[in-house]
Amino acid sequence: MQSKQSNAEQATLKFSIALTVLLGLVGVASGLATGSQAIIFDGMYSFVDVVPTIASLVVVKLIAHGSSHRFQYGYWHLEPLVALLRDSILVVACIYAAVDAVNGLVSGGSNVSYGMAAVWAGVLSIIGIAMTLYLARQAKALRSPMLKIDSRSWLVSASLSLALLLGFGFALALQRTRFEAWVPYLDATALLVMALAMLPVPLIGLWRSLRDVLQVAPDELDSLVHSVMDSIVRDRAFADYSSYVAKVGRARFVEIHVLVAADSHVDIAMADEIRRDISKRLNAGWPEFWLTVDFTAERRWL
Repeated sequence: MQSKQSNAEQATLKFSIALTVLLGLVGVASGLATGSQAIIFDGMYSFVDVVPTIASLVVVKLIAHGSSHRFQYGYWHLEPLVALLRDSILVVACIYAAVDAVNGLVSGGSNVSYGMAAVWAGVLSIIGIAMTLYLARQAKALRSPMLKIDSRSWLVSASLSLALLLGFGFALALQRTRFEAWVPYLDATALLVMALAMLPVPLIGLWRSLRDVLQVAPDELDSLVHSVMDSIVRDRAFADYSSYVAKVGRARFVEIHVLVAADSHVDIAMADEIRRDISKRLNAGWPEFWLTVDFTAERRWL
């Protein structure tokens, strides 16, 4: 089951990579043909975005192999690093596009074939929206953070293309009107609006990735562990407990120490029964959930 899931995840990422490269090539060529800086940026964005997608594919393959002697917990920790790389690149790309757009406005704008540019932006919008929905569905079905991150990138790309389509349509509407003098500025304006509008998406992703890299305890998991352990300690009359949780990529790590009375008789069978109970309540399915539960009569081990 795990192998089938990994193969499906890898196949989806390969399809995304191939389509991204193709759209990048055609996008840059279309941008040069129409004279649109915004479309050129859209194509270059695809080329930049494909690098972390390839990295995601490599990480998915490593995760499928399981642990190794040097990485005994597996390769889950690489997932947030790839996400961090991707979102950092997108932030830089957005800032660069905004600066380029301002330069374009200052220099007097540019002449663009808005009809052809609008057609290409429309095609990109449709493809981007379709890929976003497809990848989001696959990410949910396969429980894949890598596909979820990729779907977010396609959503940014689709939003970018849709903004261009609206901007180019507006430019066509202004031609042969008294506002025609503003038309050369619309390409750079669309690029600037697009860059600033899409910037929050990778910034939010960057913050989430940093939380994983820094192993900030996720509130939802921490609350669930406390809820389960409060109930078990109360029902079984244990003295106390301590818990430690972390989330790294799709992996969850939970460590629980249970304090028992010095005269308590917790044998192996009872300890395993309690572990099974905790595991069931936490829905701790291996290999994505690492659960450790131990018992001690000394508070210093909590």
